Amino acid sequence: MASDSAQPVLEELDREECLRLIAPGGIGRIAFEDGEGPAVVPVNYAVDGESVLFRTSLQGRLSRSLMTAVPGGKVRAAFEVDAFEDSTHEGWSVLVRGGARPLDDEEKERAVRVDPWPGGEREAWFSLAGMEISGRRLRRP
Repeated sequence: MASDSAQPVLEELDREECLRLIAPGGIGRIAFEDGEGPAVVPVNYAVDGESVLFRTSLQGRLSRSLMTAVPGGKVRAAFEVDAFEDSTHEGWSVLVRGGARPLDDEEKERAVRVDPWPGGEREAWFSLAGMEISGRRLRRP
């Protein structure tokens, strides 16, 4: 428990601050509909402008759920990443909502590098365009 008696303050973050916080990349969570209901899975990610890039296996549930038969089509999805300090009860959370789509081979060559932690092939590359980007920070006054 934090030694300071002041309660943390919750503040809304603007789009620019949200993008700054997630810019280093790392691990976040993708939320999507997988045909059996809402699902959330962790992914390694990188940021390219206002889009989040991530990779997964071609045969995995995430890849199958985000593929679309419509050329150029996008699948509604959300991405969330946060950082919290248990000892001080401070931290932040960013939510990116928009359309996810697979990258073609040419786009993969030009894309920001995403290095998945799990072993095995991760040949399905996706981009989630940040149509809505919001966040909150919990901090001491």
